[in-house]
Amino acid sequence: MKKRKEIVGKVISAYQKTVVVEVERRVRHPLYEKVIKRRSRFYAHDEEMKAKVGDTIRIVQTRPLSKLKRWRVVEIVNGGER
Repeated sequence: MKKRKEIVGKVISAYQKTVVVEVERRVRHPLYEKVIKRRSRFYAHDEEMKAKVGDTIRIVQTRPLSKLKRWRVVEIVNGGER
């Protein structure tokens, strides 16, 4: 059995049972060799609605839950400013 992918990112928006998580990574430009930041956004299912904007959370890949949701919240790593 394959291990599911896990990502740690920051909550930038929260809806009813859904959070939008932004993950920032640094990559080197193939031609100019400069290190640049790239951001990806993931929609994750948050059943208990515990995650708030600014929290750092861990999400895990799951079956498709809706048109955009393919991740679910596993744990809140640290809370943001409240």
